Amino acid sequence: MGSPLSRRFNKPAAEAPKAISEAPPSESAAQAAAPAAEKSAEEQRGYIPPPKRRTTPRVAELRRQLRPKLLAAPNEADEWRRDNPEHQKIVVDRLNIFLQRANLQLPKPEYDELREALLDDILGWGAIDPLVRDRSYSEIMVNGPDVIFAEKRGKLIETEYVFDDDEHADWVAQKIVRRLMRRFDREHPMTDARLPDGSRVHLVRRPSALQGITMTIRKFPEKVLTVQDLIRFGSLTQEVADFLQACIVARLNIVVAGGTGSGKTTLLNVLSSFIPEDERIVTIEDAAELQLAQRHVVRLETAPPVPGAKDGTGQLVIRDLVKGSLRMRPDRIVVGECRGGEALDMLQAMNTGHDGSLTTVHANSPRDAIARLETLTLMAGMDLPIGVVRRQIASAVQLIVQQARLKDGSRKIVQITEIQGMEGDSITMQDLFVYKTPDHKGPGPSQLGGGTLQPTGYRTKFSERLEQAGFKLSAKIFGGGMVGGGKA
Repeated sequence: MGSPLSRRFNKPAAEAPKAISEAPPSESAAQAAAPAAEKSAEEQRGYIPPPKRRTTPRVAELRRQLRPKLLAAPNEADEWRRDNPEHQKIVVDRLNIFLQRANLQLPKPEYDELREALLDDILGWGAIDPLVRDRSYSEIMVNGPDVIFAEKRGKLIETEYVFDDDEHADWVAQKIVRRLMRRFDREHPMTDARLPDGSRVHLVRRPSALQGITMTIRKFPEKVLTVQDLIRFGSLTQEVADFLQACIVARLNIVVAGGTGSGKTTLLNVLSSFIPEDERIVTIEDAAELQLAQRHVVRLETAPPVPGAKDGTGQLVIRDLVKGSLRMRPDRIVVGECRGGEALDMLQAMNTGHDGSLTTVHANSPRDAIARLETLTLMAGMDLPIGVVRRQIASAVQLIVQQARLKDGSRKIVQITEIQGMEGDSITMQDLFVYKTPDHKGPGPSQLGGGTLQPTGYRTKFSERLEQAGFKLSAKIFGGGMVGGGKA
């Protein structure tokens, strides 16, 4: 008679269509049919999706059933690698033994397809494994099992890859979060994680993700980018790099501002590389991304609650870590991103002996960054008057470096703005460098590629502080002007 699996999959070819037609339509089949139904509408909009590489139905069903059966425990292969021949041999040997015991015979094309699919699922990242391994893709966006976009050289493209169904996507999502002892289920429908190479992952599932499991993976270069790399890419000039290095060594407090995907973390990593080796650095992040080369670095990351705990036991948020870091005798505190009440603690640290600290905020301009810091500080729940908050910001932050992703997909520094102090109830600011293109007119930065970061002619008011740190910068860096006062 054979096993139930062999009886199911060893049917004659003539019976296969009948079996498929009698089966109730599955959710994956409905999802697969959805793009076809919408094709005419997409064509009317002038966009035709690329042909999709779908697993054949028989192999997809075998893949779904065999994934968990080839592992002794769900987490057995979490640390295995897709490019490791020994790990591949273990999976293939188990597959062959299982097929032999189940008396299941597959044609060679189906066997080869099943073998590669299971290797991707167990050792890699399922349908998106080729995208994860291809370093030319910088970001991967899964909008449900049937639609996967990726960013390549600054441009978004829809890829040919698809998951078999939502369960297939969930298999990959669980593998991602399991390594970090995090949960991704109905009680925790949204979570942040990272891949072993440090790539940042954000996950959302139903009922919030209406199209099915949504993944956003931000990849980072295998080689940590240096300031010379950014100069070569045109993100900044050598003169601006010299100025920023002087500001870091002179212990100015700097906020890197920018929109999503503008390159804030990459720039923060480069700026952190200027911190001298003899200083103790504490980095604090939601998901560890910074890759500092210094020896004396303490890396802290937020922690989720203990699984099953209803009262938040074991949870540590950014604000907890910022407070705790003050007891670690840090010379510098580097916060990956301020997005809540920790902004108040960060400002307090900057004002009380932790000069030279760095952080990032989401904002579209330096003025917006100030407003964002005000809002985040008020989120601490201290009910402070806005005037007090602004004085804290004006006293704590010396420089705002604005990063942007331009229309051509390139990421550049578009403004470097100095906070000069308070004038009445307002914070006064002065642009030191602004990104300009040849045909751009107006006070703000250009949003087109092909420009350069140009000085405004104003010298920094911190010239004396930079000189005390050993940096006597030429007036040419600031455009040769003496508008801002001070001699070169």
